[in-house]
Amino acid sequence: MLETPDEITRLQHLLDGSAAGAGPHLRGIITDERRMSAEQVCRVLQGMRLLVLATVTADGRPLAGPVDGYFLHGSFWFSSGRDSVRMRHLAARPAVSATHLPGEELAVTVHGRAELFDMRDPVGSELRQAMLDHYVPTQGPEFETWLDELDALGARIVAEKMFTFHATG
Repeated sequence: MLETPDEITRLQHLLDGSAAGAGPHLRGIITDERRMSAEQVCRVLQGMRLLVLATVTADGRPLAGPVDGYFLHGSFWFSSGRDSVRMRHLAARPAVSATHLPGEELAVTVHGRAELFDMRDPVGSELRQAMLDHYVPTQGPEFETWLDELDALGARIVAEKMFTFHATG
């Protein structure tokens, strides 16, 4: 886990505030027993986690698709080509939602805005390393060459709300 005690505290405040502001329907599904703590979230979301990421088109329609997500320092991070539709959407309209849903026993959903950065910038170094840690063992050192040659942007989701669900035994 890369999270500092302060980052875990901030994440716990976000989780608690999001749950407190949820509507009655969501609170009926995500009961206190089914919520995850910040520490649990950080442990469960280690490594690459597939996300369904939703952006907003120029005419206000949602557009969702998969991205490789990494939970670093209490936030989801991802990357894509600078010329990808999703990054063009986020550059113009940074509102974003993402969900990690590996099965019906676990869900983590975040709503907020995306902060974009060039993958060559120092701010992206931990995301780059997380990607290398995940893909070099399966794809070989060629992955690093490909990543370095890619004109990519990274993004960190600055969460305004985050909801967790963990099915209890």
